[in-house]
Amino acid sequence: QVQLVESGGGLVQPGGSLRLSCAASGSIFSINAMGWYRQAPGKQRELVATITTTGGSTKYADSVKGRFTISRDIAKNTVYLQMNSLKPEDTAVYYCTGTIMTLTPRIYGDYWGQGTQVTVSS
Repeated sequence: QVQLVESGGGLVQPGGSLRLSCAASGSIFSINAMGWYRQAPGKQRELVATITTTGGSTKYADSVKGRFTISRDIAKNTVYLQMNSLKPEDTAVYYCTGTIMTLTPRIYGDYWGQGTQVTVSS
């Protein structure tokens, strides 16, 4: 069993900042990559940012480049999303995801957190 638990969401004014965290725990052998997706009401879930465990290669959606930064703490199996200059259109439920190999069986699977609400409003 693998669990991803997000934290750090909330209500913020336009132009403000929030930092999301996601900790992976459970029967983990290794983590290939982790990332963040978001889903706004009435819209499809979309990629926000991803980061590989080895090398720390990152990928961002065009809409968040220059404003959001993804990072990871390998020792803690944790990924972070620093969100600056937030806009109302960033309002969504943010989901953490990880491509994780379990102890048994030794296969990779994609795991998701329960989501955390981010609301940008004055």
